[in-house]
Amino acid sequence: MRIATWNVNSIRSRIDRLEAWLERSDVDVLCVQETKAKDEQFPHERLRALGYDVAHHGTNQWNGVAVLSRVGLEQVQVGFDGDPGWGDPVAAEARAIGATCGGVRLWSVYVPNGRGLDDPHMEYKLAWLAALKEQAVGWAADGSPVALCGDWNIAPMDEDVWSMEYYADKSHVSPGERAAFSAFLEAGFVDVVRPHAPGPGTYTYWDYQRLAFAKRRGMRIDFVLGSRSFANRVAGAAIDREERKGTGASDHAPVVVQLDD
Repeated sequence: MRIATWNVNSIRSRIDRLEAWLERSDVDVLCVQETKAKDEQFPHERLRALGYDVAHHGTNQWNGVAVLSRVGLEQVQVGFDGDPGWGDPVAAEARAIGATCGGVRLWSVYVPNGRGLDDPHMEYKLAWLAALKEQAVGWAADGSPVALCGDWNIAPMDEDVWSMEYYADKSHVSPGERAAFSAFLEAGFVDVVRPHAPGPGTYTYWDYQRLAFAKRRGMRIDFVLGSRSFANRVAGAAIDREERKGTGASDHAPVVVQLDD
């Protein structure tokens, strides 16, 4: 089974490229982030025409997550218990959706962007990650295969950014964010892609500005963290950097994981 995660940065703007990529990559399950669409705006029928069942959670023009599967889509869960929420009034955002696909429990997650080291959104980000970790430990407690797939908005190692000097006073690399990411690893989850796509310079995101992609100024912030039973089935993984090229590309590249039966 081939599983992928991809922050498409607007499903409606990227649907043609998404369809072409699905046909070319032959993935069985795709976890999608930043759909930027309400449920009624999501292109369900176009994806179903390609053979994928669809579960989407989107409430406005921001955020939005989905799971597309052609190997079954069961036990869909929107959001997770303990989500601290954001806004006035405080409410959970469309940042997490889970489903069981081909016997594997998958979560598409779009971790909040901390915005700045002293921004209130950073506190929200860390609280959101702590709540997700507590739930994830429970999901994997019975030994079943579980994976958290998505845009984590954290570069956990120095080699995951093009310049630590540039990011020294910015979000994504702060000690608090990295500790929040490490907490998942300490709890037993495994970064299943890095062994097959090692760094440095192995990025998943490049800003649209300042010719970042052409200058190789990227970040590695998209990950698949799997439970031990999931990690034991991983036969390979790759970052499809080619999909970042050309007109109309997302600023993120798809990340693909191959599972043995």
